[in-house]
Amino acid sequence: MNVDFATLNGWADALGATARKAGAAIMEVYATDFQVMEKTDASPVTIADQRAETVILVDLKKLTPAFPIVAEEDVAAHGFPEFDGNSFWLVDALDGTKDFIKKGNEFTVNIAFVQNGIPVLGVIYIPVQEALYIGVNGPNDAKRAEITRDGATAALHCRPRPQKVVVAGSKSHETSDNMAKFLAAHDVAQRIKASSSVKFCMVAEGKVDLYPRFGPTSEWDTAAGHAIVRAAGGRVHDQTGVELQYKKPKYLNGRFLVESCA
Repeated sequence: MNVDFATLNGWADALGATARKAGAAIMEVYATDFQVMEKTDASPVTIADQRAETVILVDLKKLTPAFPIVAEEDVAAHGFPEFDGNSFWLVDALDGTKDFIKKGNEFTVNIAFVQNGIPVLGVIYIPVQEALYIGVNGPNDAKRAEITRDGATAALHCRPRPQKVVVAGSKSHETSDNMAKFLAAHDVAQRIKASSSVKFCMVAEGKVDLYPRFGPTSEWDTAAGHAIVRAAGGRVHDQTGVELQYKKPKYLNGRFLVESCA
């Protein structure tokens, strides 16, 4: 049975507070001379990743004890959880660890609920900017897409596609040949490089029109942003045009494209 829109909205409100708590835990570490460790896949991890994830897992288990959780650091430590069904939580408590290590301002907290293989709720918090993005996609096309910054909340809307597009790409994970071909195929007004799920937020906020990704990502990297873009009127799909699906083998994504309203 699908979760109704009112319930999803309630979860989103609760998890907005959770994301802020996780962000506060991250910023406590950010202010110190923290140690950078290496996971078995050679990717970096810090105590901030682990502390923030613990905050989120505690709150999620209280909020929805019946639904499984797939969280990046828990998977790194214990492997992928086994469960039936395609409705579950995806958590990347600190997306953009490399940006965090460099004392940047674009790392994010990401929490998403996937229902029947598609993200229907997404929360992204940018701790340095104190910006909270929420996207909810309920039955019968009910939508909620908003940003809270500087104490004010505003609706999010992808912008209609202009003739000359703004294209976002990754600061640290971009295949130059593929991106060059993509740019050559479009009338590009501006190219932006950004870290983490911030790129999804920029599409949802109407600042970016296209965000292509050519290299592999994990589902916890994309689910929250996917839900927010979807609620704001945009699309996230694979190279064949099919909406990106979740609970794939090893929770890995192939190529995808995030795009604003057509």
